Amino acid sequence: MRDVSRWMKRVGLLLACVIFSAACYAQSCSLCYTQAASSGKRMIQGLRSGILVLIVPPMFMSVGITILAYRKRNQFRRDPSNESPDAW
Repeated sequence: MRDVSRWMKRVGLLLACVIFSAACYAQSCSLCYTQAASSGKRMIQGLRSGILVLIVPPMFMSVGITILAYRKRNQFRRDPSNESPDAW
């Protein structure tokens, strides 16, 4: 039960950071919106593909690094009960 409570607190904190972030509300620049609205279909499609190119690779890289860190988290941890008294 304690783990669930701690997990819920972390999720709540993360959600609060995302919701109340000032950068979250700064994504609708009026100049960018006006330019995108007045452009043709090719420009809008180019803008959408540019957004995907800028978002997808860093996301996969972050997920990959997180998975590697999770798998290697105990690689260098020592167990003090298994060490001999002569070890320094």
